[in-house]
Amino acid sequence: MPDDLLHRALYSYPEVDRLAGLSAGTAHRWLEGYRLRGQSYPPVLRPDATGSTAVTWGELVEVWLLAEFRHAVPVRWLRSAVVRLRAEFGPGPLARAHPLLEVDGRELVRIIEDQDGPDRPAELIVVRSGQHALPDGAHRFRTAVVRENGIVVRLRPDPSTPAVLIDPRRAFGRPAIRDAPTAALAEEVRSGAGPAELAERYDLTIDEVEQAVRYEATSDRRRDLHRVRPPLGLARSPA
Repeated sequence: MPDDLLHRALYSYPEVDRLAGLSAGTAHRWLEGYRLRGQSYPPVLRPDATGSTAVTWGELVEVWLLAEFRHAVPVRWLRSAVVRLRAEFGPGPLARAHPLLEVDGRELVRIIEDQDGPDRPAELIVVRSGQHALPDGAHRFRTAVVRENGIVVRLRPDPSTPAVLIDPRRAFGRPAIRDAPTAALAEEVRSGAGPAELAERYDLTIDEVEQAVRYEATSDRRRDLHRVRPPLGLARSPA
């Protein structure tokens, strides 16, 4: 069953951008590729463009990890690393999380180190006591994921709201506390319902209701921030 989750189509591209904290259109470019100034750029995460309007759970997880890495590593470096990881681990290698999360696994870093070029990311080639120095995003991803049989089956999207989970088997894969979507809880609070009332109605604690509201408020602020930013990969060198 866990492996089947990777292929479960649950999301639209805008939803993935919002969940991963990306500017509009980034998930579509990473999954489908794009054209810029007459030049075509292949997908980062899919072997080829599919034309699909839906994003699977496994693809959401991969976008999530890439979003954490993008500040430390140019996406063009990650594209070739993902190709090699796919050959080694099979489809959806980042959703399987072996490259970063296994005790002995630092494959993504190793592969990037193997590449050569004038702008190779120095952040990833520092060695401390025999261990690679991973970017902060890798550690955030490590604490965000829950795995079963080597597959990422849940995400904890914000460490400040630990009760909120994204689980493809609950609430149609939307952020939720147990089976209560955070968006629904936050909307009811905006409509005048009190946390105590909602806690009783949904069999939650008051703290869990308050976490849902905080999570949605944080997501809204992140989304509004990205509305005024140019899309990733267009303002700078192509991704």
